[in-house]
Amino acid sequence: MNAEMKAAYYYPNKLGRIILLSMEEIIGRTGVNAILNQANLAELINHYPPNDLDLAVRFEDVARMQVALDAIYGPRGGRGLALRAGRACLKHGLREFGPLLGLTDLAFRLLPLEEKLRTGAAIFADIFNQYSDQKVVVKEEADKILWIIERCPVCWQRKADSPVCHLAVGLLQEALYWVSGGKYFDVEETRCIAQGDDACVITIGKQALD
Repeated sequence: MNAEMKAAYYYPNKLGRIILLSMEEIIGRTGVNAILNQANLAELINHYPPNDLDLAVRFEDVARMQVALDAIYGPRGGRGLALRAGRACLKHGLREFGPLLGLTDLAFRLLPLEEKLRTGAAIFADIFNQYSDQKVVVKEEADKILWIIERCPVCWQRKADSPVCHLAVGLLQEALYWVSGGKYFDVEETRCIAQGDDACVITIGKQALD
């Protein structure tokens, strides 16, 4: 069967677990339990996915957790919490995937800043492409890098009037901060499958913000 005809797409258990642990860091265990109840995922309460790479966390469940955040905290509150959870995901993700990234090697640390951004974006994309059904392509323009999610779990089967992949934006914000040694960059989702676009596009400015 053609891969694009699959009935469902998955994250590995490890990534699902990272998302839940990151949300717990931001809103507490009680808050996560409320999110899981709202998302009809009560079976995950006190039973987070195991820490392995089995593809068992459905894209639709990742999206339902994001919808539940908005339902409980309101769109503005949900957006802020999703951004913070995304940033927390980076810390947990580095703990699990750090040895695979090579971003702490001396050769990487000595690269010019723009090359660090370019290399870092490609390496993070490869992690998703290799270990999950998420499909990411990185492209470059003169003043920005485009992180293009062609198959996105965060907005899977969602409909919205504006971009909703705040979890992914938060993750990239923190990844860039870490890769650059403490600099902030303009990171914005400019297109989103949920609002009818053909891909989710997160635009990363190459120049650090003052």
